[in-house]
Amino acid sequence: MIHFNWRRQLTVAFAFICLSSCEVMSDLELNLEPAPEAVTYLIPQGQHYATSNFYKKTTSSKLRFEVLFDSSAVYTTTDAANQGDINKLYGLSDCGGLHQVNSARFGWRWYQNKLEIHAYTYLNKQRQSKLIGTVALGKKSVCELEFLDQEYQFWLDGKMVKMPRACNGEGAGYQLYPYFGGDETAPHDVTIYIRDLE
Repeated sequence: MIHFNWRRQLTVAFAFICLSSCEVMSDLELNLEPAPEAVTYLIPQGQHYATSNFYKKTTSSKLRFEVLFDSSAVYTTTDAANQGDINKLYGLSDCGGLHQVNSARFGWRWYQNKLEIHAYTYLNKQRQSKLIGTVALGKKSVCELEFLDQEYQFWLDGKMVKMPRACNGEGAGYQLYPYFGGDETAPHDVTIYIRDLE
């Protein structure tokens, strides 16, 4: 004789329905499918740094990755003057020193209702930036940073800009990760998906 535990069956059914609807809602809400190998970088509300930061010494002639932003990349700064500040995405300190001396990384900002991607560097302690282009929310974009003699080349989906560099040879330093700011911290949780490419 088979006995059913109705309470247990109802609990399992309820949990299945809840989990299924949560997954569907999440997919619809984000409208994106990051690659399985992508790292999710979360910058919590009120913070500058992403939670997945860790120190990684790196030497490379090229940094290539795929990035995807969701709707959390849309924000309004408390001080309107800070809306033009460039947030940091991904890159490398360079010339064997600290990143605020020499470095190259991609930057981003939500500006005039667009998500802009910038080349962002320090050259002998002097900060420089240049707009590369814009990307769509929920769409993967490929970024590539090449370390050449006295020059960086920043590529975004096939479009390239050049920036001066203080040294020659391979980029030598440590990995730089997503960072919000500028002057202000993240006004809400910001999620960025990054997948390193060969």
